[in-house]
Amino acid sequence: MTGSGLRERSKARRREAILTAAYELFAERGFDATSIAEVAEVAEVSPRTVTLYFPTKLELAMAHFSTYVEELTAALHERPEGQGILDTLEDWLRRKQDTRTSFDDLYDRMLQANPQLEGLCRGRLTEAIREGAQLLAQEQGWSADDLAPRMLAATVASVIGELTHRSRPGDLDRAMVFIRAAAATLR
Repeated sequence: MTGSGLRERSKARRREAILTAAYELFAERGFDATSIAEVAEVAEVSPRTVTLYFPTKLELAMAHFSTYVEELTAALHERPEGQGILDTLEDWLRRKQDTRTSFDDLYDRMLQANPQLEGLCRGRLTEAIREGAQLLAQEQGWSADDLAPRMLAATVASVIGELTHRSRPGDLDRAMVFIRAAAATLR
């Protein structure tokens, strides 16, 4: 068991080193100008190791965000009985805000230096929010293809995008007031 735990920790450290090296290079040189070989060199692993963890450079660039979307989707689906979608969203956003790390800041710098990747993130977030819109439609008794849950989902996706990358103290509170007011208007 100890060997297995050590192996898993070693893999996690290697994965983190690869991600950190990639995001630093993508922020400094740009996504397109950085090769997998350069990422491997900075991370002190072989290029093959990088591709074992991340089969494509795009998967490498999107890995942190993919985890973010998976966590949001899980939070929405696994919310406590009786807890509303918007309450779940707010709780999740507060947890993310409270546990923000320097790696999150590095990821934001990388996205700011590579607008094409930021655009991909917004698109993937919208996909997750659409799923949330379906849950919201069920919660509110709306048809899944009604305009109201789609509009609210689009609003939430935009707000999350702004909060994630350019948030100041108090922004989350204002954002949730805005989202709740939009939801109330749509009812």
